[in-house]
Amino acid sequence: MNQHPRYMDRNSTQTLREGLAEYYALNPHMTSPDTQPPDFAKILMAHDVGHVIYGCDTGMYDELKILPLFWWTSECRFQTYLKMKNSPAVDIMYEDMIREKGKFWLYGSILRVIPALIPTLIQMWFKTRHWQKRLPFLEFEPLLDRSLLDIRQEFDLLRLFA
Repeated sequence: MNQHPRYMDRNSTQTLREGLAEYYALNPHMTSPDTQPPDFAKILMAHDVGHVIYGCDTGMYDELKILPLFWWTSECRFQTYLKMKNSPAVDIMYEDMIREKGKFWLYGSILRVIPALIPTLIQMWFKTRHWQKRLPFLEFEPLLDRSLLDIRQEFDLLRLFA
């Protein structure tokens, strides 16, 4: 990304809806949830909402970081992910990356970021081991018109920002 998105600022006062609009404007190559059947669209949108709330970009490092963030701080636990993993919506997310860059890029990128990501994941795990208030995953609509800062404060997410 050429510019630093406002939604990535830990203290952003944008609403979640505004952050999503910025996310989609900066990532026009992503499959729009609007083009998918409703049940698939909901999973795609929940993933995109996570990018905005957690302040993650679409680079491989953040793509790999966001799954554990969901598992450890949201209602999308690892078991939920395993159930959704066989969904066409999850396939679409991977197909987007492969279509954009290719399989060799995808797997090469994963291997390149793992050494830097592991210490981050360990730190995140220690910070989230006893997480109390879980961020909604599929039921995110009530959050759309709230500020990102307010959401991050309510769900104690600010401590996860660098």
